[in-house]
Amino acid sequence: MSVIAYVNGHYVPHHEAAVHVEDRGYQFADGVYEVIAICAGRMIEGEAHLDRLDRSLGELAIEQPMGRRALKVVIGEMIRRNRLRHGFIYLQVTRGVARRDHAFPDNATASLVMTARRGKPFDSSAKAQGVSVITTPDIRWKRCDIKSISLLPNVLGKQKARASGAFEAWLVDDKGCITEGTSSNAWIVTAKGELVTRHIDHAILSGITRAMVLDLAQEESLALVERPFSVDEAKTAVEAFLSNTTSFIKPVTHIDGEAVGKGRPGPLCSKLMDLYAARLIDYGSGI
Repeated sequence: MSVIAYVNGHYVPHHEAAVHVEDRGYQFADGVYEVIAICAGRMIEGEAHLDRLDRSLGELAIEQPMGRRALKVVIGEMIRRNRLRHGFIYLQVTRGVARRDHAFPDNATASLVMTARRGKPFDSSAKAQGVSVITTPDIRWKRCDIKSISLLPNVLGKQKARASGAFEAWLVDDKGCITEGTSSNAWIVTAKGELVTRHIDHAILSGITRAMVLDLAQEESLALVERPFSVDEAKTAVEAFLSNTTSFIKPVTHIDGEAVGKGRPGPLCSKLMDLYAARLIDYGSGI
């Protein structure tokens, strides 16, 4: 848990951190967020995360709380004050405090809150341990490409997964295709050896770890396809896995209780996990 939080220009003890009751994030979920992984005290793909933050803010017409250089200084200070070697920085920007009214306020100033969380470094030996997922209808809004703090459908899906003993829920659109997980991107490997993940559109978030996996796959000249895939195709795939900032890469061995492939992590996912671990070593070394 974060020891020190950042709230609108002030570093405060985490237990004292607070925002106004009429902050539009609290009233309307009128805001966006980012979660940045920290490895050996350094941001992983920090620029990509901040680029996505800029895009999300722009799509919702929320002003930047500060310039990028200043924001990176605050993140660095949060890493230092929380003695964060491995873990995550969570930052949230809302439209700010204003009298409750659905329409945008005229003079509100964007609010910025930041917290830290310690975590364990990525361990590619975890490739021997797969996780299970369930499928559930995707009931989210139609702009999932914006990293909005409005996450109630994701919360409900994640809770459904946990209640059934699964790690994650993969969301299914009206055409029977998997969009993504409640907090992750979804991947499969076909019998032909193709690595498949859904293409970027308004139905999914452009995951930063997703982009890293794509980059690693291209470097290795793997057969890579970005397209929708159905629940049935996922269940008959030879491998499956998920990716996100907090879980990195995790093999998926069961979907709705049915074994994927041989019911254990496959060789392609294991290879990608090794490549990802090597990439993180480069970050930790400042390469």
